[in-house]
Amino acid sequence: MRYGSLYWGLLSEISWKRWTLLFASAAALFFLYVFGLTRAGLIGPDEPRYAAIGAAMAHTGDWVTPRLWGIPWFEKPALLYWMTATAFKAGLGEDLAPRLPVAILSVCFLVFFFVALRREFGERAAFYATAILATSAWWLAFSHSAVPDLPMSATYAAAMLLAMRLAFSDKPSSAPDAIAAGVLLGLSVLAKGLGPLALFLPAVWFLRRKLRDLFLLSVVTAMIAAPWYVLIILRHGQPFIDEFFWKQTFGRLASHALMHERPFWFYVPMSIGGLFPWSPLLAILFAKRIYKDQRAVFLLVWSAWVLIFFSIFLNKLPGYVLPMFPAVAALIGIALAQAEQRTSKMIWLLGTCGMLFWFIPAIQVVLPRALQSGLSHVSIQLPYLWIIPALGLGLCCALLERSGRRTAAVATIASVAVISVVGLICKVYPLLDMTVSARGIWKSTVPSITCVTESNRTWLYGLNYYAGTDLPDCK
Repeated sequence: MRYGSLYWGLLSEISWKRWTLLFASAAALFFLYVFGLTRAGLIGPDEPRYAAIGAAMAHTGDWVTPRLWGIPWFEKPALLYWMTATAFKAGLGEDLAPRLPVAILSVCFLVFFFVALRREFGERAAFYATAILATSAWWLAFSHSAVPDLPMSATYAAAMLLAMRLAFSDKPSSAPDAIAAGVLLGLSVLAKGLGPLALFLPAVWFLRRKLRDLFLLSVVTAMIAAPWYVLIILRHGQPFIDEFFWKQTFGRLASHALMHERPFWFYVPMSIGGLFPWSPLLAILFAKRIYKDQRAVFLLVWSAWVLIFFSIFLNKLPGYVLPMFPAVAALIGIALAQAEQRTSKMIWLLGTCGMLFWFIPAIQVVLPRALQSGLSHVSIQLPYLWIIPALGLGLCCALLERSGRRTAAVATIASVAVISVVGLICKVYPLLDMTVSARGIWKSTVPSITCVTESNRTWLYGLNYYAGTDLPDCK
């Protein structure tokens, strides 16, 4: 009760004008995250595979063992499957049920992100950070995908924000915050395995002087996460341990069998690109004054640890570093709130963020090809005509900063990002449906596909999902 009244007291301080602005922002955020979720069918092997497992849970009522067409599937824990199964139970369709719960979870986290940062760093820093995270390319993309990366990242990041508050609170102990952080960390472990426990180590270090809170947090984490792991080990024993722990968890460190090998520096350009269109603002994180506040040091260590931890892995996938994006966005928001107004550096940086929208038409062309054959196999050609509106937008943002209206500049970039995403969904998603989703193949094939040939095995999981059965090999 005390914990809820604390945040209610915080929200009650906001004037009616700000309430109106916040309500409008929340409505725009919800629209951005749920619009067009079904304009493209489930993409790649992962989305339809996880969706089929969630549908099986809803159909069979077995909420312990993930099954893919009747066969136990131990690649990931159960949280995403539970979310999908609940959506199927609620009557949502085959494309909306897997994606809508992820999108709603992302929106809820962004609201929490704003409230938590507002209390710690002030309203301006919270607004900047939330606008940046909500409209960054990587966070948006994974919020529209029925894969476990976003559920794990959102619950882990929320736990870290609560741990930060615990670590730097003047109170010797705060049981409600510790319990809430433990629940969220436990859910994160249920989303994607043991990784969040390793990623939580920076928080453990900062909480080393608050052993009571750390102990309570750890106990609650175990109470949330352990029951499913215990039940599935009791039911399946060594096969689950071998597949889930040895192959899918520890095997990603050094195993060549998973075929996701990338160089050590892979996540550096991936992270810079994933922050689009805000990537230029990474330059302001080198200002030493930011880190006079130990809470900013916490955020820095959090983001650096996620980057280093996953860079050590031999196997790398783009979604692995998603948990660092809230920390990076928070740091940029704090830096923007503290930076001097009207400096040439800030004018250029915000202007450059605006000019990066020159890439939007090229992204619309490249995205289907990149999903088909990989980003390394496509080339980006910038349309020269689009440089004019991009320069205009950049100039507008630069002039707003020069006139001391930084919030308006950030809001302008975020608004154009929303418009660009809506345009991309309307223009590109139908093309994705026909080129990289099995839904397009399934619906356009007459007579219906009854078996899988060598030529369409790339879409095996997707074809199985839309067929509602495990299609046999035509041979």
